[in-house]
Amino acid sequence: MNLDTFPAYATLTSLGTSPEDLSAPGTLTPERIASYVCRTGEFDLLYGTERINDQVLEGLQALANEMNLTEQLNAMKLGAVMNTIAGCESENRRVLHTSCRDVFHTSPEAPDATQENKDELAKLQVFLEELQNGKLVNHAGKPFTTMVQIGIGGSDLGPRAIANALAAYGLEQRRIHFISNIDPDDAATVLQDIDLATTLINVVSKSGTTLETLSNEELTRQEYLKQGLDPSKHFISVTGKGSPKDNPESYLRSFYMFDYIGGRFSATSMVGGVVLGFLLGFAQFMDFLHGAAEMDRNGEQKNIRENIPLLMALLGVWNRNFLHLESTAILPYSQALLRFTAHLQQCDMESNGKSISRQGKPLTYQTGPVIWGEPGTNGQHAFYQHLHQGTSTTHVEFIGFRKNQRKQDITTQDTSSQDKLCANLLAQSLALATGQTSDNPNRTFPGNKPNLILMADKLTPYTMGALLSLYETKIVYQGFIWNINSFDQEGVQLGKKLATDILDHLKKVKSDPDFSGQKDDPQGWAILKSARLV
Repeated sequence: MNLDTFPAYATLTSLGTSPEDLSAPGTLTPERIASYVCRTGEFDLLYGTERINDQVLEGLQALANEMNLTEQLNAMKLGAVMNTIAGCESENRRVLHTSCRDVFHTSPEAPDATQENKDELAKLQVFLEELQNGKLVNHAGKPFTTMVQIGIGGSDLGPRAIANALAAYGLEQRRIHFISNIDPDDAATVLQDIDLATTLINVVSKSGTTLETLSNEELTRQEYLKQGLDPSKHFISVTGKGSPKDNPESYLRSFYMFDYIGGRFSATSMVGGVVLGFLLGFAQFMDFLHGAAEMDRNGEQKNIRENIPLLMALLGVWNRNFLHLESTAILPYSQALLRFTAHLQQCDMESNGKSISRQGKPLTYQTGPVIWGEPGTNGQHAFYQHLHQGTSTTHVEFIGFRKNQRKQDITTQDTSSQDKLCANLLAQSLALATGQTSDNPNRTFPGNKPNLILMADKLTPYTMGALLSLYETKIVYQGFIWNINSFDQEGVQLGKKLATDILDHLKKVKSDPDFSGQKDDPQGWAILKSARLV
């Protein structure tokens, strides 16, 4: 059933006509700030700076109950077919990315999928041990010290973001790089700075046919051949069983990804496991999975004030559907999370950028917001001007940590750099909420800008896993609320098809300069000519 058919929707619509004014005197009291805190696992959610009150929270709880949100999540984890549109041709798959980390419990929720993922973890452990003990070395007996992951979309964004986040915990002398863009300069930039002889190339593609990945793999193979190196002794793959890349003649090892794990939810599968295991070692990768597993279970609580993923999902829906905000900025106050927002941008917008229901009918309400952002405090010197005094309002989600990773800091003016980082985060939250009055209109800040703060003690493999699960679960819950299929991505396919058509035109022209096929595709030929590519 659609969101707007539930009784709580009418209640929330009425409450949305006169939401809490955060800038009004007496609103943002110490009691309010202390009361609106949710603690789940490693994280504290401070949401007193949202435009809500107890009535809104009661309405959001009622909505969660009426829509059976936790029951839908549990059904997904048990293996219900959720990647589907009723009555339409669709992928018709289970959605079991949670099975990748449900390996710590004696009674996993989807035993068959969990066992498959346990089998891959066992393969990964053997592979990493062979690298560590010198059993797996290059042709000259030297250890492999570098890994390059070739993939795109979910095969790049999540693993890259997490690798950046956890670089402080990397094994000594291990280095990793990523190649994703079909722009040949991307591959060239990476390959020129590494020693191919001591490098493993990890090619990640479920189908084994992804255009960008195939092109970058071939470019990289040619570099190995130029140096007289056998690519089959350096290339490994993460792919679907039986795909063209599941081939022991071309790949030193193959690890499997499964159809029930969507690309943007695949960072805890072998898509992330191989490269993160290489960087961190098996034990720390398992810590990462453990953090995700614990947050998965915490995300099943029915009381929204005890369940951060569900509460964040509902607050996001409140801001999107009842306060009509079009975008959410995710702003981590941690340089290690430099690429995390980019990953969430794909995970959220590819999942919930939909306009039809799970029954294939057009929706009459808004779905996923635009997701964007950069780390603080850099962003404060860039786009925060727009957040504070622009003509549109953006919902903001801050992420922060009380301690830094590398234990290298300095105290100036009686406070450390980490103190200053945290102070800036808290100050921005208050400034957005309360604003400032002034006789000078240029120094007037309207305030009343809703935001929340997600805080943990320190960014570790365990907390990174928990943070990833938190946002994945938030996104899934919002898809349930909007009654959309969050697990397909048909919107990506049309551009791929048209790109293939244009490439076919270019092939024909290169083989026959006098060829003219405008009748077959007048638009494609016209844009090729306008771009002066033919």
